[in-house]
Amino acid sequence: MPRPLLKWVGGKGELLPELLCRIEELPEFRRYHEPFLGGGALFFELVRLKKLPRSKAWLSDNNAELIETYRAVRDHVDRVIKLLAQHKSRHCETYFYELRANLPADAIARAARIVYLNKTCFNGLYRVNRKGQFNTPLGKYANPNICDEPNLRAAAEAFKRATLEHAPFTSILKTAEPGDLVYLDPPYHPISKTSSFTAYGKGGFGEDSQELLAKTFRELTVRGVHAILSNSMTDLVSELYRGFRIDEVMVKRSINSNAGKRGPIGEALIRNF
Repeated sequence: MPRPLLKWVGGKGELLPELLCRIEELPEFRRYHEPFLGGGALFFELVRLKKLPRSKAWLSDNNAELIETYRAVRDHVDRVIKLLAQHKSRHCETYFYELRANLPADAIARAARIVYLNKTCFNGLYRVNRKGQFNTPLGKYANPNICDEPNLRAAAEAFKRATLEHAPFTSILKTAEPGDLVYLDPPYHPISKTSSFTAYGKGGFGEDSQELLAKTFRELTVRGVHAILSNSMTDLVSELYRGFRIDEVMVKRSINSNAGKRGPIGEALIRNF
């Protein structure tokens, strides 16, 4: 511990060894930034391995609900744990759909609600409709780990070392300084017309966004900021990052409606160091 609090589609558990071996090529870095935080697998792993510098990390995401949840865990972990224990004691199909349909007015209650729904919904899939409402159905689990108190407390301690912001990825240009390390993990460019999944929040992440991200990556490079980025190994990605180090790594992915097509796929790790 700490480990990610939430199961997140596109989470980087499988990619961690590849990311870490490349980060270790840096003799040191000043501060750590992650503007597509998601489940935060790399951040938590760097904390666990004591590889983060003492100065604060800067963590952000364009998903306001996600950042609110992490802030609540950081600042009010006891209350979050208490509410999750109550959710655990009442867990059933009826309770799941009642809680999914009702958004509490209190931020801490909203955070506990998201953790509960994430731990009990189908495949731990965080998905929202066009109105921004969580709409993943109930999953089939014999004994879901709804209230993982030790990890919640470990995550709270890790987050105390970080600034958590709801912000677009371009805000990294305001916070990153020479010698810092930035990890960029955007919604991946689809490898086919049916493979795209961008329902983490309102809006999408199309080719215009991919181009803006590549421009941001180049600006970080000019400023002397160490940057590493993960994405699909597609022609567009290869073209956008021409001139940088691009490694193809094989990663197992399980999100596919056709079980026969689940398995290792090539992903791009791009870096400027």
